[in-house]
Amino acid sequence: MIELSPKDLEQLDSKGISKEKVINQIETFKEGIPFVNLAQAAVVGNGILRFSEKEHDELVNYFETHRGSLDLLKFVPASGAASRMFKAMFNFLDVYDPSKESLADYIDRTGDKDVQKFTDQMSKFPFYNLIMERIMGKAANKDEEAYLFAKEMLVESGLNYGFYPKGLLPFHKYGDDTATPFKEHLKEAVLYAKTDGKANLHFTVSEQHDEMFSEEENAVAPKISEETVTTFNISYSNQKPSTDTIAVDMDNQPFKNSDGSILFRPGGHGALIENLNDQDADIIFIKNIDNVVVDKNLETVANSKKMLAGVLKKVQDKAFGYAKMLEEGDVSVDKADEIKSFLERELNVRIPNNYDDLGVNEQKEVLKDKLNRPIRICGMVKNEGEPGGGPFWIKDSDGNISLQIIESAQIDADNAEQMSILKNSTHFNPVDLVCGVRDFKGNKYNLLDFVDVKQGFITGKTQEGKELKALELPGLWNGAMAFWNTIFVEVPLVTFNPVKTVNDLLKPTHQI
Repeated sequence: MIELSPKDLEQLDSKGISKEKVINQIETFKEGIPFVNLAQAAVVGNGILRFSEKEHDELVNYFETHRGSLDLLKFVPASGAASRMFKAMFNFLDVYDPSKESLADYIDRTGDKDVQKFTDQMSKFPFYNLIMERIMGKAANKDEEAYLFAKEMLVESGLNYGFYPKGLLPFHKYGDDTATPFKEHLKEAVLYAKTDGKANLHFTVSEQHDEMFSEEENAVAPKISEETVTTFNISYSNQKPSTDTIAVDMDNQPFKNSDGSILFRPGGHGALIENLNDQDADIIFIKNIDNVVVDKNLETVANSKKMLAGVLKKVQDKAFGYAKMLEEGDVSVDKADEIKSFLERELNVRIPNNYDDLGVNEQKEVLKDKLNRPIRICGMVKNEGEPGGGPFWIKDSDGNISLQIIESAQIDADNAEQMSILKNSTHFNPVDLVCGVRDFKGNKYNLLDFVDVKQGFITGKTQEGKELKALELPGLWNGAMAFWNTIFVEVPLVTFNPVKTVNDLLKPTHQI
């Protein structure tokens, strides 16, 4: 039994976390989180839609025709710090001494390909001129220059990019100007998330970066606003303290800090389902902060987004029509069959096996339950070997099959059959979502009702030299949306340009 002291309860209260939530999380640690059970990889023709150019254009037009009457919002998870982007370069600064060996000898000795690529192509980085001006005349030779360049980029007394949020780093260079992902997202929003001259954007940011984002907004929004005749309505939120999860020791007891307080840890990007739940719009576009494109690819990306929104609007119009019929009770047996067929064929819903044995009213309740859910249309790109989640048909413990985005960490690597399904997967999740979060009456769903809490992750960590177990919440586009209705659509590779390491900025898609 878990004993919580008055001091513990006071701590929970200050974070807005209920005692029940903590007890449930501790139960999760005790029971463990089972691996998912993959039934099949979702592929084109079985779980992933691929459209011809004509169909693509028709869907774009469908969205454009209805766009004027829709509330649109672009939701951008932007709380990631850039420290991981520079991991290799932080390491380089720690271990390389230009006074003791040449850069060539260092690379030869360590085989450090990342540093080699970085130093070979330094002049292609958007911040190259800025840093070179700052270190001018300080280096005795080219090797020392490369070292001072990396140092100026990262240390606190320099540009301090390692501390920056990813969204505020210079990513692209246009002549003498540089553009941050934040700025690129505004330019993009104008093309597909604007109605009546207004574009709504919401960024989830870390508390320590609040001020930096608002400074960037003041610096770049007015100019884009003027150039594009757009009024930007930009809002921000932080991850809620109430979404932090408890850490436990190896006996599944709350892990205590040296001051006696319980250790809580951020719950991961799945915590953002709460931030998303606080937003309301007819259509919400979701895209990660670091997935931006240079101007020449903007139109292709915008058309892809409009196509996904067209898929959503079309399927939603049908779903709303059927939901209204069911609500009004005006449904014949033939009409019920039509609704069932729509759910199965167009929304990828799997109806329970015992459906045919149910009475007419019970069948209608099943149809109502399956129809009245948020809908997500997820863009999928062909897998080019990027690590991360992909689209699969999965089977839950009750034998129900559904379409889900699954991370490799959720799959049992020791199970040959499961690994073979993983290897058959052809597509990758680029976090390119278009979401419908309202019901047919225009009321917003409570998105927290559609989370599969059993899809989180338990990881091993250490704190002050002691081992502990940490709990990550079900990912935002994984378990946090597990009970949504889901459609996967193939999108062009150019729509996927994440920047995981600083060297990703050297890829052709980020060069002007």
